[in-house]
Amino acid sequence: MPLSLTVLGTASPHPQPGHPCSGHLLRGGGAEVWVDAGPGTFAELQRHTDPARLTAIWISHLHADHSADLLSAVYAFAFGGLTPPAPIPVYAPRDCARRLAGFFGQPDTRFLSGILDFRPLHDGHVAQHWNLRLTTRAVVHDAEAYGLRAECQGSVLAYSGDSGPCDALTVLARRADLFLCEADIDRHREGERQVHLTPEDAARCARGARELLITHVGPTLTREAAVARAAAVFGGRTSAAREGETRTF
Repeated sequence: MPLSLTVLGTASPHPQPGHPCSGHLLRGGGAEVWVDAGPGTFAELQRHTDPARLTAIWISHLHADHSADLLSAVYAFAFGGLTPPAPIPVYAPRDCARRLAGFFGQPDTRFLSGILDFRPLHDGHVAQHWNLRLTTRAVVHDAEAYGLRAECQGSVLAYSGDSGPCDALTVLARRADLFLCEADIDRHREGERQVHLTPEDAARCARGARELLITHVGPTLTREAAVARAAAVFGGRTSAAREGETRTF
């Protein structure tokens, strides 16, 4: 099975009608992985697969626009008749299970163990599901955050998550067939920590990749402007991620 990416949502910082926040369905080597769970993406996920069949869930960081629909998944798996045959591995920052438990007013996370198997991420973390290999790298953000490199039978997808400019993004994108990268901001403000990317930043990080796919475009930009600015620096094929689109490579 070739590597494919289905875009479930791209919005930042909140969902809009027909436009959920960050989320993707990654397929390859017989595995199906929900990559980021922004608001609205669990409903979109059901257009493309049965969530109970997921091989794993991978969460870049715990900001709500990338993780809040884990709560929807818990309701579906525990109470909605979509119970998985075995607990689904959730690769996420270390506090993920505790935060989910907090929504239910629970003092510990054991009540989730029948449906979700939480496995903390760290820099260099590797997970293998059949022929799909997931490698995690720490990136620069205002919370514990990670980028992803997915490899399957010679095909490579890289994903920035949310990040400011950093060497880890360049390493993730190197020789990738597709680099899915945020371009959240129009410009950096003087004196502020750089925790998101401009379109030009995304392009510079992507220079080792074959193709750049822009996502997570914030309210100070349009998709069209972000793509045009990134393309001018990247020099290769550049486009915007759009909900419902599937890319196979």
